[in-house]
Amino acid sequence: MAAASTRRLWTLVAREYWRRARRRLRTGPLYRWRYSGRTPERVLIAPPDLRLADPQIAVEIYHGRFPLSGHMVEAGGQSPFLLDVTDRGWLKSLHGFRWLRHMRAAGTELAAANARALVADWIAAHGSHIAGVAWEPATTAKRLIAWLQHSSVVLQGAEFAFYRSFLKSLAMQIRYLRSVVREMPEGEGKLRARIALAYAALSLPAPASALRNATRNLADELERQILPDGGHISRNPMAIMELLADLLPLRQTYANQAESPPQALFGAVERMLPALRFFRHADGSLAHFNGMGVTIHERVAAILRHDDTAGAPLLHAPHSGYERLAMGGTVVVADTGMPPPLEVSEAAHAGCLSFELSSGRNLFIVNAGVDTYGAEEFRPLGRATAAHSTASLNDTSLARFNHPERISGIIGSPLVDGPHEVRCDRLDQPGAQGFVAGHDGYVRRFGIFHERRLTLSAEGDSLAGVDRFIPQGGSSHAEDSVVVRFHLHPDVELFRDSKGRLVLAPPQADRWFFSCNVTPRVEESIFFAALGGPRRSRQIVLAFSASEVPEAQWQFQKKRRDLAMPQV
Repeated sequence: MAAASTRRLWTLVAREYWRRARRRLRTGPLYRWRYSGRTPERVLIAPPDLRLADPQIAVEIYHGRFPLSGHMVEAGGQSPFLLDVTDRGWLKSLHGFRWLRHMRAAGTELAAANARALVADWIAAHGSHIAGVAWEPATTAKRLIAWLQHSSVVLQGAEFAFYRSFLKSLAMQIRYLRSVVREMPEGEGKLRARIALAYAALSLPAPASALRNATRNLADELERQILPDGGHISRNPMAIMELLADLLPLRQTYANQAESPPQALFGAVERMLPALRFFRHADGSLAHFNGMGVTIHERVAAILRHDDTAGAPLLHAPHSGYERLAMGGTVVVADTGMPPPLEVSEAAHAGCLSFELSSGRNLFIVNAGVDTYGAEEFRPLGRATAAHSTASLNDTSLARFNHPERISGIIGSPLVDGPHEVRCDRLDQPGAQGFVAGHDGYVRRFGIFHERRLTLSAEGDSLAGVDRFIPQGGSSHAEDSVVVRFHLHPDVELFRDSKGRLVLAPPQADRWFFSCNVTPRVEESIFFAALGGPRRSRQIVLAFSASEVPEAQWQFQKKRRDLAMPQV
């Protein structure tokens, strides 16, 4: 690992140690008294919740079965907050309380009573003991938003003692979050904490100064994290969707309370909605880049109903580092950007110059994505360059995210040693859209600069690509083994026609023919981001030496469905 990267990682480690020390101080007995104080008298307003709800999940929870974060845990008659569960994702979901929306959707007195009982269980088990997953700041922010959004169902039919206990716990969590938010790591969790504090200042009786401070701090964080083109600093499309699900109801809550929202909130939402559409394929799924897993189509649709902008999505997102080609019902989305800042690169991928191709309602070429709720040990597989539809050299990723255990145990697996320079120029012209981009991710190790040119025809029936591998430094390198991969979506079958060409054929849709100046081979692949978990798929592979084939020219050509062909 390069010395500069090592220094940056140890700087992150030092910051995390400092952050943990500050948090221990703020949760210790000498500091905890600051979280007590006046209990608000009532909840003024319950903000709306845009996340989809399923009454059937409320039934499952009533029977002691908790399907959270991709895992089902049965409480067996116990309080779920007392169970010994090791899965951190499930625990974060449990203590985040977003599942209260399912009780609200059920709309029954039984569901309301169950919601109230579970909140009471949490207050009894964790309300006065600030420790563990339950009080991690990011989880506390989610819980605070959920309790406010669904306070009407939690408080439905509540006795006065519970009502006061609920409000007292809310006040304590607000004071705690306000105390620790400055020390939170950069990224989505910190922004959500600012969102939660703004919700609290609007939804509970509070002095005008509290709302002013919450609004100002929210505006500052939005300016830091939401890029001018609407992307998030993490470069993860999922972050845009998740944050919009909190920001849109917050904007409405300001209006409902006759308060003026910060201009930064209006501006961020107005930029983020087109950005979300930028990543959307024709089938409604979001492109699989930098931590994006499975798409819940209805969630995206529910958010985009608030998009009043007219016209087609943008084609160029220079600040986020992505390009989009869209013509004749065909969509191409490509990663043409630098890695995100180290502090927010925990989910970032080594996938520069990778792309995805969709046509009509079908995905054809994809990246492997991530299994959002799968085992952590498989997460690095989806982040590697080989899991993306791009080129890799000498069987290595163009960035690194595996670190010594003493580092990863503290700060996780941020992405380092990625490209230092990524160039990109649009090549749009009458009758075609395109771009040319290149990165130096392999220059330091192998002396080779990778450049990719993509051109989509006006009718959207032809995507032409050129991958060039340019020696740098004036000398050739012995290690110049190139593999260009095109990962297929699992629903796409692969055939060869009578001319030996590869044919991509999804069910009941037009086919795409692949041709290249390098003989392709077909290998097994895996698509991690499927709705039901990882699925087997195929990949088209071009393998050659850069010194012998400095330029690979390939094309995907759409043809109408015709007679069946022998499967590969």
